[in-house]
Amino acid sequence: MTDQNEPQLTRIQQINRERILEGALTAFSANGFRGATIDQIAEAAGLSKPNVLYYFGSKDEIHKTLLTALLDMWLAPMLNLNPDGDPLDEVLRYVRTKLHMSRDFPRESRLFAYEILQGAPHLSEILGGRLRLLVEDAVGILAGWIGSGRLASVDPHHLIFSIWALTQHYADFEVQVRAVLGPGHDPFAEAEIYLENMFRRMLEV
Repeated sequence: MTDQNEPQLTRIQQINRERILEGALTAFSANGFRGATIDQIAEAAGLSKPNVLYYFGSKDEIHKTLLTALLDMWLAPMLNLNPDGDPLDEVLRYVRTKLHMSRDFPRESRLFAYEILQGAPHLSEILGGRLRLLVEDAVGILAGWIGSGRLASVDPHHLIFSIWALTQHYADFEVQVRAVLGPGHDPFAEAEIYLENMFRRMLEV
């Protein structure tokens, strides 16, 4: 949310901010927060270092801004769980969506993984606040389905964790997955079939 007291950005300023965040995504996802530099971000954005620092006061500010925006995008599919929908269809749709996001946004997934592996210094408040509340809402929906006998009895928290782990693995460890499978394989297409079958067998009653 934008602070109402902040001046509105011009179109050029908005474009430059977006270029900086895109350049930061490239630098941070390749090198992590510690390894990335303002110079690398500026080069990836096609802007000068002073220009980058005009829009963002520090590397830390860029990183936090980027992570917050990415987390919003990453968590959005969980908001779409429909309590009135078919439980199995809703869970499988969530699995597919998370896998497709790993396929389409691998840098974003790796950046988030980097942050978590470092102890989430830039996201600790969000993870323990908004993320936790969002997960609790989803757990409530899943628990309702399980309690009414519409899904098999599983721990809702760990079901969500397993979906995250099994879908984001294909982005975070894509090089390893492709190396092991070898040429002629589409890891994400094959994973979609496998994961849908696995979760269907786990959850259907």
